[in-house]
Amino acid sequence: MLLLGLLLVLGCATLMMLLFIYLTSETYAKVIRFKDEQFYLDPKTAEKHRFPSIEDESTIWLSVIVPAYNEEKRLPVMLEECLDYLERKLKSNPSCTFEVLIVDDGSNDRTTEVGLSYSKKYGCDKVRVLTLSPNRGKGGAVRLGMLSARGKQLLFADADGATTFEDISKLQHNLEELVKDQPMDKTLGLVCGSRAHLEKEAIASRSFFRTVLMKGFHLLVWLFAARSVRDTQCGFKLLTRPTARLCFPNLHIERWAFDVELIYIAEYMKIPTGEVSVRWMEIEGNKIHPFFHLLIGGVNLIMSLIKKAAGHSRPVHKPL
Repeated sequence: MLLLGLLLVLGCATLMMLLFIYLTSETYAKVIRFKDEQFYLDPKTAEKHRFPSIEDESTIWLSVIVPAYNEEKRLPVMLEECLDYLERKLKSNPSCTFEVLIVDDGSNDRTTEVGLSYSKKYGCDKVRVLTLSPNRGKGGAVRLGMLSARGKQLLFADADGATTFEDISKLQHNLEELVKDQPMDKTLGLVCGSRAHLEKEAIASRSFFRTVLMKGFHLLVWLFAARSVRDTQCGFKLLTRPTARLCFPNLHIERWAFDVELIYIAEYMKIPTGEVSVRWMEIEGNKIHPFFHLLIGGVNLIMSLIKKAAGHSRPVHKPL
């Protein structure tokens, strides 16, 4: 009887929580941007300039958005690899213009200063820093970076450098196949980097508890949200400009697992989507606690699903 009573109380509490989420969920995603976040600093002149908008026409070939929270130690390694590759690409093909947009997600270390040192070295036409206050979460940081970008193609990549940056060429090749020779700035397309080919090796090194949590999260994603991509959480995704313009203003999830909603929107809008294997390695200093982030990711996903069931999170279609 006691067990039955506990289950009844738990069930009622869960029902009340879901009802609360349903009643308080927003019809449309809210994009909050403070005045200071609309400008970037040119460290050479100490002048501030307004960021462009995703609604503007593209002016360069590629934008790389790097969300960074307390990444002063790991960020330089990633930027060195990234900028070395992009500079070599630009030297061999002058049309391959680029920008790297570092989004400091409310860090309390020197992440912004590290980013500005690269802006000073390469010029703020190539490297810009967007400093957020307060912290938004990875999804919120990526979104504001995307909304401030100039590229025909837009990539977001993790600041830890876990993914080999030159594998972007694999994603770009797949994206070109998806858009079928149509202009990148007029066509929808999304390509996700994937670590699915490393799954057996990862399971062998993980604890049983963490494996069960991860499998449960993947099952929840597959059942209710996204089925076209096996690895939804790899922080290495490439989009066309119209895709970013359509998807990111419609994101409700700002923290971990925002990728799932991004892929759900892409599937809902029938955006051509691809998945490409990339090289990946574990980097020391990972701030993700598996239990906490899987729990938060699951809650965020459930909230998004409830909104979807209510018709709240269906993306607002913007004509191209």
